[in-house]
Amino acid sequence: MPRRATSTRRELPPPLPPEKRTVGQLVGEAIRLYGKNPWLALAIGIPVAVVNAVVWGVPGSAQIVTAAAGAFLITLSYVVACSIVTETPLRSRNALVAYAIGVLVFAPFPFLAAIYILPGLLWLSLFGLAVPVALVEGLGLRAALVRGLQLARADFVHVLGGLSTLAIVVFLTQAALFFVLREFAENTRIAAATLASIVVSPVVFFGAALLYVDQDARLRSRAMKRSADAGVRVAPQLLRYGLTLARRAIKR
Repeated sequence: MPRRATSTRRELPPPLPPEKRTVGQLVGEAIRLYGKNPWLALAIGIPVAVVNAVVWGVPGSAQIVTAAAGAFLITLSYVVACSIVTETPLRSRNALVAYAIGVLVFAPFPFLAAIYILPGLLWLSLFGLAVPVALVEGLGLRAALVRGLQLARADFVHVLGGLSTLAIVVFLTQAALFFVLREFAENTRIAAATLASIVVSPVVFFGAALLYVDQDARLRSRAMKRSADAGVRVAPQLLRYGLTLARRAIKR
C-alpha cells in the first residue's frame, strides 16, 4: 500500500513582547503591519517617491539641499505610520506638533548621511522617537525631544540596530525591485525607481514607529523591576524595625 505523505508543520514561536522584541521580529512585525494595511502603506510610500524623483532630477550639488527640503513630505509618512502603529488619531494638535518635530529631526539627516550613513542613523536613533512621543503622549517640542532621547537611551543598541537593519532590508529589496521593473516592464529608470520606493519604503516607517513601542515597554519594564528590587531591599528593614518595636512594647 502506498504510504500517505504526511506533512509536518512546524508552528512558529509566539512573538516576544515589545520589551523583549528582537531586531528580526521588529522587521517581521513591520512587514505584517504592511500586509494588514496595504493601501495605507502604499499611500505612505508616495511622499518618499516624490522626494526621490525630485532629488534625481536636480544637479548633484543641489541634491542634498533638495533632500533636506523633502523633510516636509517625508515627515507626513512617518507621522501617519506612527498613527497606524499606535492607533492614535491624526486630527489633533498632537499630530501638528509631531509633524513639526519630524521636519526638524529629518532635515539634518541628508547632510549627515552625505558624510557617512552612520552619523545620519545615529542622529535619527537619538531624536527620531520624539515624533511618536509628541503624537501619543501629547508633549510639547522640547519635552518630546527630551522624552525621545530618554527612550532611545533605554536600549540604544536596539534602536540603532533596528533602523540599520530596516535601512539595509529596504535598500536591497528596493534595488532588486528596481532592476526587475526596469528589465521586464520596459519602464524608464526614474519610473521604476519611483514605483519601487512606493512599494518598499513604508516598511521603514512602520519599523521606526514600532521602535517607540519597544523602547517605551523596555523603559517601563526596567522601572517596574527597580521598584520590585527596592521593595525587596526595604522589606527586611521594615521587618527588623517591626520586631524592634514589638520587643520594646513587651519590655514595657
